[in-house]
Amino acid sequence: MEKNSKRSSYGNESISALKGPDRVRLRPGVIFGSDGLEGCENAVFEILSNSIDEAREGFGSIIEVTRFKDKSIMVKDYGRGIPLDYNPKEQRYNWELVYCELYAGGKYKNYLLDSNYEFSLGLNGLGACATQYSSEYMDVTVYRDGYRYDLHFEKGFNIGGLLKQKSSYENTGTIQKWRPDLDVFTDIDIPLDYFKETLKKQAVVNSGIKFKLYDEESGQEIEYYYENGITDYVKEIDSGKGFTEVKFFEGTAKGKDREDKPEYKLKMQIAFCFNNEANLIEYYHNSSFLEHGGSPDKAVKAAFVSEIDKCIKTRNKYNKDESKITFADIQDSLILVTNSFSTITSYENQTKKSITNKFIQDAMTDFLKKQLEIYFIENKAESDKIIEQVLLNKRSRETAEKTRLNIRKKLAANIDISNKVKKFVDCRTKDVGKKELYIVEGDSALGACKLARDAEFQAIMPVRGKILNCLKSDYDGIFKNDIIVDLLKVFGCGVEIKSKHNKDLNTFNIENLKWNKIIICTDADVDGFQIRTLILAMLYRLVPTLIRDEKVYIAETPLFEITTKSRTYFAYNEKEKNDILGKIKGKYTIQRSKGLGENDPEMMWETTMNPKTRRLIKVMPEDEEKTQVIFELLLGDNLQGRKDFIEAEGYRYLNLVDVS
Repeated sequence: MEKNSKRSSYGNESISALKGPDRVRLRPGVIFGSDGLEGCENAVFEILSNSIDEAREGFGSIIEVTRFKDKSIMVKDYGRGIPLDYNPKEQRYNWELVYCELYAGGKYKNYLLDSNYEFSLGLNGLGACATQYSSEYMDVTVYRDGYRYDLHFEKGFNIGGLLKQKSSYENTGTIQKWRPDLDVFTDIDIPLDYFKETLKKQAVVNSGIKFKLYDEESGQEIEYYYENGITDYVKEIDSGKGFTEVKFFEGTAKGKDREDKPEYKLKMQIAFCFNNEANLIEYYHNSSFLEHGGSPDKAVKAAFVSEIDKCIKTRNKYNKDESKITFADIQDSLILVTNSFSTITSYENQTKKSITNKFIQDAMTDFLKKQLEIYFIENKAESDKIIEQVLLNKRSRETAEKTRLNIRKKLAANIDISNKVKKFVDCRTKDVGKKELYIVEGDSALGACKLARDAEFQAIMPVRGKILNCLKSDYDGIFKNDIIVDLLKVFGCGVEIKSKHNKDLNTFNIENLKWNKIIICTDADVDGFQIRTLILAMLYRLVPTLIRDEKVYIAETPLFEITTKSRTYFAYNEKEKNDILGKIKGKYTIQRSKGLGENDPEMMWETTMNPKTRRLIKVMPEDEEKTQVIFELLLGDNLQGRKDFIEAEGYRYLNLVDVS
């Protein structure tokens, strides 16, 4: 009884409601989708969207945004200015409704013929108030009706009321400056890239409106302006490299999401072209970027698949028993942007990343189908190119899928007693952090290394002869090569294949790598160097992350063996040889070091395998572009380039040539 008496009671007085600024400050994620940086960014967009709505209505064509060093933000527009004075209808000041009352605004009846903001970004009446509530401070200045109005807020509360004074101004408009509050958001350091990306996107979908960005920290001043909106944007992405012209469709519709719901208006804009070097799909609704699409995404996929499939069938381009195309086959070569507006919008949530209107989906699908049908009929040459490319993408995808399944089948086999990679010699430990894999040259080196190694943590994998040049072979040829497949099996991590049409080939997972170190160990002669290079080329093409994560090493093997009466010295290069000879007093013998297969176990352990005395060269992840150029020059198909390189640089390496 005593224990229970200490428990908190739960009764009628336990229920409470958040009031005033606490409605946002204590639960910012409910309004902005997050209490972190993303939520802070969404708060910025709420203010920006109100200025955009004004400009879209024809009031002001310039919007200025300033990012200050202290993380404060200012948005300035040249619209009519937010009404802040007394509202007889509501019997309250408008500034209280706009900045201190959630679900208040002038856009709720935008479906009426005579309403303001027919097509608006902000319809929920949350933005200005919620952003003000979540700010450390906010200053508002409005020019309208021959007056200047000023407001100051701190942590959601007004300080000093509404200041109103006569003013002679050049332009009407609204200026809002605020600093997001670290007591509300976990992070307020909005990166410059967010402002650049957001303002560019808004310029794209709001043709004729200029966006100016000033960044106090970097001193940058940037303007974004697209006279023809999404058409100019698609042309920019296309860069004149598409195999079709940019097409633009525009239309309107009226309808309902449900019979018992009000009728509303829809405006649609679609711009697209086909390109083999770039692809992009973006959806916008009421100027908001729809990251997750929703209704427009479903409409585009349905319309394009339906019409292109119909066209392929009509022109008998499918092979016998060939499966139907998918949107992925179209998307690989498609640059498309949609820009839609509606007087009623159902967003998935307040962050406006997806819309769910059924009428918008159905109307856009029907509109696009009709427009595409006409386009394909009237532009047969272009539509033939589209069909050919989509079918090529489809067949490449299907081939890639077969290859991927084949790769997975080949690489999926576990290395155990019942299914062992030929001549692979495993170690005893299961601790991946200690395990080392030596890739050695041939059976003789296998025997020597096997006798010399520490069997607890060192495994041996021999390669038989010179492996396939992976930079001059296609994937089918590569995965028919037993040596390469066996190596990949032993690695255990799969393969990385980056290709536009073969995305499904990638089976790589670094977490499945079975080794802490992969050590390439070959003879110190021309053949050994070539085998080493070919192995590196294979790693570079199929598992470059192993190099990037510094898992790959080269074991240095001695060039010279110098023997005196009392001891044997090993020199790894000419300089070391000369240094050793300079210190020896008396008689000695010197010979080029034998191949790995001829070395005795003690020598192999001391020079190549003992972690305390061996020399390992870590293969470093140098500049990828430079590496690619060198590999392709020396091992690729550019024969003339290779000849030119040898003529120009070959003299540097003459001393390395073994002419004995």
